Amino acid sequence: TLGKALSGGFYPISAVLCDDHIMENIRPGDHGSTFGGNPLAAALAPVALDILKNDNCYERSVEQGEKFRNTLGGLNLPLIHLVRGRGLMNAVVIDESGDRNAWNLCLNLKSKGVLAKPTHGNIIRFTPPLIMTDDQFDESLDRIISTFKEF
Repeated sequence: TLGKALSGGFYPISAVLCDDHIMENIRPGDHGSTFGGNPLAAALAPVALDILKNDNCYERSVEQGEKFRNTLGGLNLPLIHLVRGRGLMNAVVIDESGDRNAWNLCLNLKSKGVLAKPTHGNIIRFTPPLIMTDDQFDESLDRIISTFKEF
């Protein structure tokens, strides 16, 4: 399923992508969607997809994601065990000890204006918007770096 990017984050919409084998077997009532069938959302989706394409959001997300992973991975901090991801969907696996855990680190990031999600105990998920400019990305990355160094 997908949906967040379909309206550019302005209006709730959802969608499902699958191959013919599955689609030919879905009958009315087999699959539900909270935001399915909304005419305004359906009108916004193609416009949002055009923006993602015309503004080179995919290409920029690949470049920004590589910069994120290379920069954080290159810090050589004992706190950072592993940095992984694809495009702008990234995760940092941290070495937890004492009060140094993903939850507390995310609280510190929040205090600097960066929202991230702790998952699986010692993993922090970063999923910024695809429409993030390079300046916004660099400012966020600086805040993330300073938080990791101070933690």
